[in-house]
Formats: sequence, C-alpha cells, structure tokens
Amino acid sequence: MSVQTLYTAATGMTSLQTKLDTIANNLANTETTSYKRARANFEDLFYQHQKLPGSEDSAGQLTPTGISIGLGTRVSSIQTDFKQGAFKNTGNSLDVAIEGLGFFKLMDPTGEILYTRSGNFSLNANGQMCQGSAETGRLLEPPITIPQDAQAIVVSPEGKVSVRQPNTTALTQVGTIELAMFINPEGLLKMGECLYAETNASGTAQTLQPGQQGSGVLRQNTLEASNVEPVSELIDLITTQRAFELNSQVVSTGDQIMQLIANLRRA
Repeated sequence: MSVQTLYTAATGMTSLQTKLDTIANNLANTETTSYKRARANFEDLFYQHQKLPGSEDSAGQLTPTGISIGLGTRVSSIQTDFKQGAFKNTGNSLDVAIEGLGFFKLMDPTGEILYTRSGNFSLNANGQMCQGSAETGRLLEPPITIPQDAQAIVVSPEGKVSVRQPNTTALTQVGTIELAMFINPEGLLKMGECLYAETNASGTAQTLQPGQQGSGVLRQNTLEASNVEPVSELIDLITTQRAFELNSQVVSTGDQIMQLIANLRRA
C-alpha cells in the first residue's frame, strides 16, 4: 500500500532535516575558534520480511534471496571531526593554539573541569589566566598567575609559561599549561562556548605535559581556526537538498496513487 510509502519517505525527510541542521551549524561556525565540524550518519530501519532467504521453493530448492522491504532510515549518530584546523597568527601573547592532540583544562565555577581547544586566553583582575569569555571567567587549570609588573609573557611549546620583569633580562617561570587526552574524544559532551565535558563514552582524561606521549605542542601568538571547509559543506548542502526533494516527490507520488485508488472505488 502507498500508506507505507508515505511513512518511509517521511523518515527520509526527517533524517535529512537533521543533516541540514548539522550542515547549517557547521557553516554558522566557520569563523568560530577551534570549532570541529560535525557529520550526520544514517542507518536503515528494520525490514518487513515477506520471504526469508533460504526458503524452499515449490520444487524443494532453497531460494538464493528473499523478499525484504525496508521501512526507511534514521540518524544513527552525529560524529565530530577533530581534524586539525588551520593556524591564525594573532600576535597576542595570550593566544595559544594546540598543534596536535589534546585539550586545555578549565575550571568551571561549579567546580567541574571542562575542556576546550580554544586558546584565546585573557587575564582576570587577579592576574590569573582564564578563558577569554564575556560570559564566565573560567580559570586555566592548574591556575597560572601573571605578575602585575610582567613586561612580556612567553609560552614554550612544552607549555612552560614564563614572564620577563623589570630590571632583568632573565625569564621567570610562573606555571605550566597542561593538556588533557581522551581515548575517545568523539564521546565528549558538547557544552557550547567551545567547551566539552567528560563522559563515560570519552573515557577518563589523561593529563600530560604538551609534547609527551602523543599530545600536541603549543604555539603562542596563534589561534586554531575552525576545520569547516565551506566548499565541501555547500556541496553536501546541495546533495542533501536534492535528496530531501526526492523524498518529498515520493510522498507526492504515494498521495497520487492513493487518490487514484479512492477514485476507482467511487467509480
């Protein structure tokens, strides 16, 4: 019956709408620091088996194939692509990018440790390094305090933060930036504000010094750009739109068949 056609096509339209929403979010975050693009994956639904493979035919022979009618599709997951984004040189000594794997650790006011790839840091009123946000001043973990008389701030690739103070050319180390590594970063919970939270799927955070055991190194005066490729997203947008139109055409065709059947009954 064409009724099933309508429901099957509707699952396709619903799933493709989710993919369109995902693409729209990717394009909206093209200029978001350290944003990682998302990808919608699909899976087919269960099948209506009218005849199972291997059934005996009228001659007693086993059939090589069966008759199975699919009932549509759904979104199976939305995966995050953690591929390295391009680097933007800003000239700001408090801008730090991660070249390679790992996340900065931030202390939320609730006491929870959150994670980010966005290294646009700033200083609060106490001289502590924190996330450059107009919403919440989350401190870098472990805390690093920059002296008020610091004339220059230097962040080494290994995460050592040093300052140069008046009347001396020597650098004084004031702290070390640590990175967190996860066995499954795709399992992190997206919190918004370029933040992630640990989950059972991500595994427990492993704290490392930059450059150790596969973790990335730091690049000062630099920010990591979004890894969204607008051209690829636009191509994906066009193909998704066409697939959505095809499913809508199936709905229209199913409706026409049902109308034809109704007219035959009235004839």
